[in-house]
Amino acid sequence: MTKTIQADYLIVGAGASGMAFADTLLAESAVSIILVDKEHKPGGHWNHAYSFVTLHQPSSFYGVSSKELSRGVIDKVGLNKGLNELASGAQVNAYYDDLMHEVFLPSGRVHYFPRCEYLGNGLIKSLVTGKKFNVTFQKLVDSTYYKTSIPATHTPAFHIDHDVNFIPPNDLPYLSSPIQGVTIIGGGKTAIDSCLWLLEQGVPADNIMWVMPRDAWFIDRKNTQPSSEFFFDTIGAQALQMEAIAESTSMPDMFLRLEKAGVFLRLDTQVLPKMFHGATISQKELAQIQQIKNVIRQGRVVSLHKDKMQFEQSEVALPIGQTVVDCTASAITNLEISQVFANDTITLQTVRSYQPVFSASFIAHIELAYQDIEKKNNLCRVVPLPNHDFDWVELTYKNMMNQFFWSKEPGLKKWLQNNRLDGFMKMVSAVKFYEFKKLAVLNRMRKAAKPAITKLKLYKSELD
Repeated sequence: MTKTIQADYLIVGAGASGMAFADTLLAESAVSIILVDKEHKPGGHWNHAYSFVTLHQPSSFYGVSSKELSRGVIDKVGLNKGLNELASGAQVNAYYDDLMHEVFLPSGRVHYFPRCEYLGNGLIKSLVTGKKFNVTFQKLVDSTYYKTSIPATHTPAFHIDHDVNFIPPNDLPYLSSPIQGVTIIGGGKTAIDSCLWLLEQGVPADNIMWVMPRDAWFIDRKNTQPSSEFFFDTIGAQALQMEAIAESTSMPDMFLRLEKAGVFLRLDTQVLPKMFHGATISQKELAQIQQIKNVIRQGRVVSLHKDKMQFEQSEVALPIGQTVVDCTASAITNLEISQVFANDTITLQTVRSYQPVFSASFIAHIELAYQDIEKKNNLCRVVPLPNHDFDWVELTYKNMMNQFFWSKEPGLKKWLQNNRLDGFMKMVSAVKFYEFKKLAVLNRMRKAAKPAITKLKLYKSELD
């Protein structure tokens, strides 16, 4: 045992949320931090990402508040052409490494323990040497609550015969022989990325079989742009969303209205999606994956054999020599909601839809700015992560209610405007009194907000 290390906060996990929380603590206070993580470098699951991964939302929304990730450019080529850049996995990894060595450690207020785990009771253990360290702290911050699952280390929930050429997407760029036929299993962002990569490499769409357990609603990336030139796309889409909700007559009708308004996209207009994970794609990307016509919609795979795939009620032939890519890892494996603030423990969760890093930064600010634990939890009501299509109802309702509560809180508006991870507040606040077309959009959004909330509350009661 070495001497006891003391700090104000012990943060478990140096992934995106843990780093965002620590960054705000450092920027807004003089506290000291112990940061412990099982990975050998900061960045959490990004250390195991497949090589062709990128963010699916603009880089401006990612990272930490004090350090820009985006280079402020619009992509000029590719499937994201005309939209704000998307950082690659390599860029994200380098960003977090720079942040640790250029900001966190030089501050003198961060003790960083990579390749270590927190055992509880003030004890940290090195996973490399087995050496143990005593630590004392005032508060514990759990940034691992959502238990992120990644393709590289994911264990599929179905049987696989040993003679099946079954790989994670990480292995796709490193196959030693030409790809003849590929089967993609999964309907989320990883599956989309894998399909797009294969098509980009010249694999014919007819050579790709896509096993789609559930179709998903997608968000149109054009409506998530944080720069001022996209005001009418981004804020306009929010106004259209409010109006579609307010005017809807049922939940199925609401989703169809949202699609008609350009808020949502789907792979096949003949199939009503039953899943929503918040995956964001461009219309060019959608057009690419729509080239794949061999889409298997038989539910979940039960077992995988050399010559066939077994489903609960059916089986589908698997061509000989097929490469099967496992895209079934769910990014989040714990959807339970816990109070963010409880005694001396802070459990990081999303308080704004689709934005875990903003949420972590916001929670850190609330921790520093308020003393009363009930007040803290009221300002940090958890916005649940979605799985089914109807989860979007509660997600949107709680997200809108949080925004309402925050707008009534003195000082929070200014903090939101100054936080780099909140692109929309800055965009709205920048509207001038003479920009009548922009003001008209904001007025539409405000006018539709109350009836939209009422309608969401009705749908929520039906679900409950």
